[in-house]
Amino acid sequence: MPKSPSDTKPPAERAVLVLVNEDPDDDAYAEEELTSLCEASGIEVAGFVRQRIDKPNTSTYIGKGKVDELLAAVKDDKADVVLFDCELSAMQQRNLADALKAKIVDRTQLILDIFAQRAHTREGVLQVELAQYTYLLPKITSVYTQFERQKGGIGMRGPGEQKLESDRRRIKDRIAHLKKDLDEVRAQRGRQRAGRRKTPFPFACIVGYTSAGKSTLMNRLSGSEVFADPMLFATLDPTTRRVELKSGYSLFLTDTVGFVRNLPTHLVAAFRATLEEVAEADFLIHVIDVSHPSWELQRDAVQQTLHEIGADKRPVLTVFNKIDLLADRTILRELVAAEPMSVAISATKAIGFDDLQDTIVRMIRSLLVPIQAIIPYSKSGLVQECYDFGRVLKVDHKEDGIHIEAELVPEMAERIKAHTQP
Repeated sequence: MPKSPSDTKPPAERAVLVLVNEDPDDDAYAEEELTSLCEASGIEVAGFVRQRIDKPNTSTYIGKGKVDELLAAVKDDKADVVLFDCELSAMQQRNLADALKAKIVDRTQLILDIFAQRAHTREGVLQVELAQYTYLLPKITSVYTQFERQKGGIGMRGPGEQKLESDRRRIKDRIAHLKKDLDEVRAQRGRQRAGRRKTPFPFACIVGYTSAGKSTLMNRLSGSEVFADPMLFATLDPTTRRVELKSGYSLFLTDTVGFVRNLPTHLVAAFRATLEEVAEADFLIHVIDVSHPSWELQRDAVQQTLHEIGADKRPVLTVFNKIDLLADRTILRELVAAEPMSVAISATKAIGFDDLQDTIVRMIRSLLVPIQAIIPYSKSGLVQECYDFGRVLKVDHKEDGIHIEAELVPEMAERIKAHTQP
């Protein structure tokens, strides 16, 4: 029975991938990651071309000889897309498209396309659209500037030039509107954080390389059903859940968007509202896929992004995940021994979760201030606030006042400082 048009999907675009990483040691990793990005975007990989570049060619990024080689690969592989693992200028894209007779896509466009497919909430859609327009604007400007530089010439004046200026103005207006909408989102997130600060529970963010197992860990700890998939950028919109731990401790835990090597600056800027959740957290849980052969590169990429968003000074609990996929686990002892706040687990198999909970509790306790105080009966309301903003260990009512031992958030500890015992 023939399928109706609505039942058929258009054939996947076929792409030749151009790898331009400088370090030969990164070859296998760069190829694997770009292939995974293509899979996440629904692009079929037809072949690879590699170029070592000391200084990119201003016209085509790669050299003329490599352009000829690439043209042959496009014809042989019947590709309709050429995907560069770097960011191209407008002129480079145009010149390459003319030479190769194919659509030219750079790394930033590819990641933006994946994010556009993954965005479901209003916040996610706004942030992706802002990143797309911010990426597009200088390319429109570049084309317009080229027309401006022409001294006369047929086709270089009039409606074409006016349309470019009109397009640029519309994009700027849309960017301004999106930023205004996202400012409202940021304010709303700020109010939500302020509300959480009225509870005694700390706020932690799960961070890590995309597909490291963050959402699976979130589900295990919170009992929630956050979408978890090994595909890159399966989770885009952040989710916050309250997690109950051992010994009566609790925390708010947020699962965030995964990071990636050379994360486009447009995305970092556009996702400011989301990434502020990371920068404002009491501590971070950095999930590392220790089974990945290039896990150290992934760890470094996450740390670089944390630095860019001003979150690199947050306390970090390191979680070496996917230990069930390791043939030899002897290295784990060295890794955990080298990191004071670290643990080795398998989120999928629930291996090491007792150690993980113990380590999270240690992290929480390191953020609380132990106090012993005698609170006057005239200020007995402070006792309830100790319950509200910390963990009360002991209360004893005596003649001279209410004797209390507790672990409090720093702000609460400061409030009753005058009543504490030396």
